[in-house]
Amino acid sequence: MNHANLQRQYPWARFHELAYPVRLDALGEVLDEIHAAHGAARPEVRAPAIARLIGDSADMQSVRKLVKQVAASSATVLINGESGTGKEVVARQIHEQSGRKGPFVAVNCGAIPEHLLESELFGHERGAFTGAVAARAGRFELAECGTFFLDEIGDMPAVMQVKLLRVLEERTIERVGGTKSIPVDVRLVAATHRDLPKRIEEGKFREDLYYRLSVFPIEISPLKDRPEDVAPLAEEFIRRLESDQSLGLQVSADAMRILEDYSWPGNVRELANLIERLVVIRPNGVVTASDLPWPFVESHASTVAGPQVIDAALAPPSQDSRVPLPAEGFDLKQYLAKIERDMIFNALNETDGVVQRAAERLGVGRTTLVEKIRRYDLKRKSN
Repeated sequence: MNHANLQRQYPWARFHELAYPVRLDALGEVLDEIHAAHGAARPEVRAPAIARLIGDSADMQSVRKLVKQVAASSATVLINGESGTGKEVVARQIHEQSGRKGPFVAVNCGAIPEHLLESELFGHERGAFTGAVAARAGRFELAECGTFFLDEIGDMPAVMQVKLLRVLEERTIERVGGTKSIPVDVRLVAATHRDLPKRIEEGKFREDLYYRLSVFPIEISPLKDRPEDVAPLAEEFIRRLESDQSLGLQVSADAMRILEDYSWPGNVRELANLIERLVVIRPNGVVTASDLPWPFVESHASTVAGPQVIDAALAPPSQDSRVPLPAEGFDLKQYLAKIERDMIFNALNETDGVVQRAAERLGVGRTTLVEKIRRYDLKRKSN
């Protein structure tokens, strides 16, 4: 089928004719145009994140209030918070409430190699470097009339910090290899989990850029400091999984208390991953305390017991509690091995042979447990 027939059959599509033999520069132009087309469409696709700021805590209420205050302005916003606290969700909320007609474009400064970051942000002209067979717009241009979210700004290389400061001051960019200044109408929102004032003292971040970015700072507290947000967040993640996968889940009161007592080093992202995991373990079922991974149960037990009880448990046995040894002696190694085998056997039975869950009950890694199952010939009891 020739080009004309294809165009009549698929009028919405774009076609390119390449003469044979195919020239590298011609092929490069087509590929670069395809890349640019996908790049232009990608920012408008909403990432699978929470659509709104979930939580009833005073901290989250304060964040929602700050977002509402700053959204309609053009002020640059700097969002601070640990990894996984939902900084991009806050940035998206600022964009959604801003009324800006352009797209939301996100770039993680720590995920792009330093030698590619400038081209990714500002674009490049044809011939600017090896492989630049056609001009390409950068993310700043793609975010025209919208919001540009620079995540992990604290990891941006020093040379790029200078160029970003110039963009913020002049509201123009220059593509790599170009000489023309291109005006951009972009709202900038930045985020970091790093202590930027400390990095300024270490000479790793420009002080003038810091003050230019933090016109309106927003601080997101870690999830461990707002346990009252755990339940509504879990409910939201469950609702999303029900919508996407048609799989329901309920969390019992005892399991929810354990989750609320947990320290959440991975913050909201860790909670989302846990809910997804529990849906696999108990599809359309009820999650109880016994279904939770060992670190959660252990953390809860430590919190409930308190340091004095733990110290007592770790103290050496008293004279009265010591087990007398038989006069003829016995094989301690064999005795301990039998106890270990019995405990593994019981754990496998209690978890229906699911090795991962048995490992969590025993507080060991899955690989370690698989090796012990093989050693004690318990393979038939597991899967």
